[in-house]
Amino acid sequence: MDMQAQRVEAAPRRNSEWQDALRRCRAYRRRILDISQQVTALHVAPAFSCIEITDLLYNTLMRREPAGDYRDVFLMSKGHGCMIQYVILQEQGVLSQQDIADYCKPNGRLGAHPDYETPGISASTGSLGHGLGMAVGQAYAELLKGTDVLVYTVLSDGEFQEGSTWEAMMMAGNLRLHNLIAFMDNNDFSGLERMSESHTAFYPLLAKAEAFGWEAAEVGGHDEAAMLDAIANRRGDRPFMLICRTVKGKGVSYMENVPIWHYRSPSKEEYLQALEELADDTE
Repeated sequence: MDMQAQRVEAAPRRNSEWQDALRRCRAYRRRILDISQQVTALHVAPAFSCIEITDLLYNTLMRREPAGDYRDVFLMSKGHGCMIQYVILQEQGVLSQQDIADYCKPNGRLGAHPDYETPGISASTGSLGHGLGMAVGQAYAELLKGTDVLVYTVLSDGEFQEGSTWEAMMMAGNLRLHNLIAFMDNNDFSGLERMSESHTAFYPLLAKAEAFGWEAAEVGGHDEAAMLDAIANRRGDRPFMLICRTVKGKGVSYMENVPIWHYRSPSKEEYLQALEELADDTE
């Protein structure tokens, strides 16, 4: 297979395009907050830490067929971050407004974690440690079929506590799956604890990824330009891990790096404060 066919091109981007991305991400955060008022518990902060990553995937990286379907594959291994996926899929017309309105209701199709039977969802995830293995299998299948499909996945740093994740890392490196690109949402939290305090042997991340046969880089996970540049400039002869330094609850002051927001929805007063902080000055 021609390796050049799998390169991600970093075409020059106008500053206005990155400003558009910033506005989209603020709007996505506001939309997730709107949904949070429908339920008493919602994974708001985990979604907020991977919004720029997911926006980059859907609106820049993944190629589309003329009919509009995505040519590349995306698995949200970090299933508790799926609210950003739902919001983008609704924006693109894959999910309906009614789907969002029925979130986590008895007859609704959207749950707290993504399900394969949902339009636009490539795998059922949420039980951490399984997503990367599925992405490895998908990437290997595409290589065997001789396609140029790229497989993307978003992982939480917490799921690297699972041995199955490291098994998948080793398999991907051994098979030199150059069509696999993984984003680690490194927000330094696993539920209520900081990874850097509870799992000190987890570090250094770059060295571990490289030891397992991956190419790796580390950038700010809320900087879409930096993430695109890192991916576009990878060698492309093995799987690629992009370690993204992120902030859990990014964008809302009282949520940032506060563990309880892994689990709960804001009150009416907290909701209004968050909307004020996320107001778009251009609107």
